[in-house]
Amino acid sequence: MSWYVDFVKAYPIISAMIQFAMLGTFGDIVSHWIVRKKIFNPYDLKTILLKMLEWAILAIFIKYAFIGFNGFVESLIAHNYLPNLSGLGKSFAISTAMNLQFGPFLVIAHRVLDNLIAKQNNWKNLDKGFYSLLWFWIPAHTITFILPKEFQIGLAALWSLALGIILGFYNRK
Repeated sequence: MSWYVDFVKAYPIISAMIQFAMLGTFGDIVSHWIVRKKIFNPYDLKTILLKMLEWAILAIFIKYAFIGFNGFVESLIAHNYLPNLSGLGKSFAISTAMNLQFGPFLVIAHRVLDNLIAKQNNWKNLDKGFYSLLWFWIPAHTITFILPKEFQIGLAALWSLALGIILGFYNRK
């Protein structure tokens, strides 16, 4: 496990890009498996590579948001706009601030990139993406921000896979 921590510390952006490219894309694929109730390749190689690139780009924004919103909450505490929080309370504050402020941008950016890759103009069910910020991402990232920094992006990438699985079950036919 030390190799992972060393790699994440030495290359925080690249490691975030790799983790999200792999796990986020796999979540997209698994959701198709669950919807169709069979294992198959829903994308051609070009689309898989574009999806991996999409997730890698999103990972950069996510990594910066993790750092920025941690500092944002620290600053609010330092200026007495929030009580002196620690542990679960601080994790919840960071998660809530990030998902309510940065989350809508990420949902829209994700859809824009999906539309570009699919060469379509699909804005259906975008509201479900926004609702996922409340019922999934705030609780999930509350857990994420309890962890040491080296493990936060890895868990966030795993959460992306988990949400793909959940949405696959939700969208089953």
